[in-house]
This record gives sequence, C-alpha cells and structure tokens, in this order.
Amino acid sequence: MTIHNFFRSGTSHRLRIALNLKEIEYEYVAVDLRTEAHLGAAFKAVNPQQLVPALVDGDLTLIQSPAIIEWLEERHPAPALLPSDPDDRARVRAMAAIVGCDVHPINNRRILEYLRKTLGCDEAAVLAWCNTWITAGFDALETMLAADTRRGSFCFGNAPSLADVYLVPQVESARRFNVDLTPYPNIVAVDRACAELEAFRLAAPGVQPDAPGASPPEQDLYRHEQQQRRQT
Repeated sequence: MTIHNFFRSGTSHRLRIALNLKEIEYEYVAVDLRTEAHLGAAFKAVNPQQLVPALVDGDLTLIQSPAIIEWLEERHPAPALLPSDPDDRARVRAMAAIVGCDVHPINNRRILEYLRKTLGCDEAAVLAWCNTWITAGFDALETMLAADTRRGSFCFGNAPSLADVYLVPQVESARRFNVDLTPYPNIVAVDRACAELEAFRLAAPGVQPDAPGASPPEQDLYRHEQQQRRQT
C-alpha cells in the first residue's frame, strides 16, 4: 500500500495510526501542503478532491480517512478497532465522530486559510476560532470518558479503538493551537496511554519523513520489525 499524506495533517495522522495498529506496511509519499503540492495536477490525478490522505493499493485508490479506515477494518479485521457489541460499537463511533465530524473539519487547513486570506482574520482570531470548536468537542468527550465506569486506559476498554485513532491527532492539534488541556484530565490520560504504544509513537507528525528534523530510519526499523513478526 501507498499513502499520500502530509506529516502534520490530522486525517493523515489518524490513518497512519490505524495502519500501524493493524501492522500493515505502507510506502509513505509526502504531499507538501505548505507549498500547495496538493493543488497540482499530479496529486489531482490521485485524488480529484485534492485532499490528503489518499491510499493506493494496486489498482484501487481510496480517499477520505473515515472510508479508508472502515475499509481497513473490514479487510484487515485483526486487531479490531471496533468492539463486537453493537451498542459499544455505536459509542466508539460516536466518540470518533465528535472529532471527525464536528471538530476537525472546521479547523483544517483550508478553512483556516479561508479565514486568513478571504475574511482577513488575524492569527489571534484564527486561534480563537480553533479553540472554540476544539473545546466544544473536548467538553463532550471528557464527559463521556468520565461517565464510562468500564473504561480502562483508553477511550473504550483496555485496548486502542477507533475513538483513540481519532482523538490522539486532535490532541496534537489542540496543543499546536495552544488549547488549554487542563480541564480534560481523562483526554490527557488517554493520550498519554496511547503515547506508550509504538504504533502511536511511529505515527506522530514529528517523526515522519517530511517533518522538520525527522528520523526516517526509526520508521524503517519499525516496518522491519513488523515484517519480521509476520514471518515468524
């Protein structure tokens, strides 16, 4: 598989986490949003929407991270990112959707660029915009996590789920936009638990090949270890 993505993109980040959790090897193709490489003809031929990520598997090209991750879950069901019980699956999907539907889409790069370039907002206004919608989503998530008496170290149970796949990149984004995370101890605890897992660490923006100061050999070592585990 090949993924066309950008190191700092939250949707790309969540896809990398899902691939790593499922121990799926992939080739990393960087699409530099800073230079608007995604708006060029070459990437438009891959994804007509000109957004990252895009996943290419042979003759198949998939776009939109929710669709790609659902496809991964169906094609590579172990380890599962969704619980077996329908009620629990709905709960995990709802937590993921708070981020994927209500927070990230209105805080992504093209929206912020519109605020800056078309509406003339300064950086203080842009940060206030981001803070408003991130805290609204985190208020709801924090309440859900606090109320779940069965929860372990993660958003649901004792293993990472689709909810964690979505939450961790949003926490990364919140820190980048200077959101105060003090009111969200459960979210911070989940993020800390995920950070202890190699699949999350190796998906982090700062260690991707196109990130400033990145260490690609660490990525290569991780993929080599995954391949060795499958062979044994």
